[in-house]
Amino acid sequence: MAKTLVTPQGRRIAYHLTDGTGPGIVFLGGFKSDMQGTKAVHLENWARRHGRAFLRFDYSGHGESSGAFTDGAIGDWYEDACAAIALIAGPVVLVGSSMGGWISLLIAREMPEKLAGLVTIAAAPDFTEDSIWAGFSAAQKAALMAGQVALPSDYGAPYIITKRLIEEGRSRLVLREPLSLPFPVRFLQGTADRDVDVTVALRLLAHAQGPDMRLTLVDGADHRFSDARCLALMEGSVADVLAAAVRALG
Repeated sequence: MAKTLVTPQGRRIAYHLTDGTGPGIVFLGGFKSDMQGTKAVHLENWARRHGRAFLRFDYSGHGESSGAFTDGAIGDWYEDACAAIALIAGPVVLVGSSMGGWISLLIAREMPEKLAGLVTIAAAPDFTEDSIWAGFSAAQKAALMAGQVALPSDYGAPYIITKRLIEEGRSRLVLREPLSLPFPVRFLQGTADRDVDVTVALRLLAHAQGPDMRLTLVDGADHRFSDARCLALMEGSVADVLAAAVRALG
């Protein structure tokens, strides 16, 4: 059964925390996903087998946490992640999937001392601006300014895009200014991803600065990145980052 914490902003966040050795691993999920997803649960089981501390949680408006999805924005979910990460003493390795990749980059920018390493899976930095807003027609932009727009989803109910999501997201962009990642980083990306194009991963790799960054492209993998080979690659990437982080921490 999930436990709950209350953020400094008063939002109730549901989470599962597995005790173990550090650096702890924190999984950050995607847009409108929850902590029951295949990758989060798979990685939790992997961490448990290896005696490693592990945290998965739901942002506000997602899964078992409080609030409505349509009330949220990138900054709110970043704040939720910061509150959740504080449950683990010492440095952590973040594993950010899709929107969670963007949020993990925000955390890396604002509190690099908390991170021992980073793994992203189909990271979607700045997607509210560069994907959603940039892809809207003039009619959709006008409708958004009047309230909200519904976009079809391959994963269930349509995505409701609000004016606040777009406007607040503009204050959280990470690809417009220097982005330092001074720890081991592994970017994972599928070539058949219809939600996050390979060019996003290439742009992120070119933009970020760090001593140990690698991008792995998986031929034919889609945005879910949840088949056996992708899960194995995720495991291996986390293990690689942990090993490098432990060496760096001495």
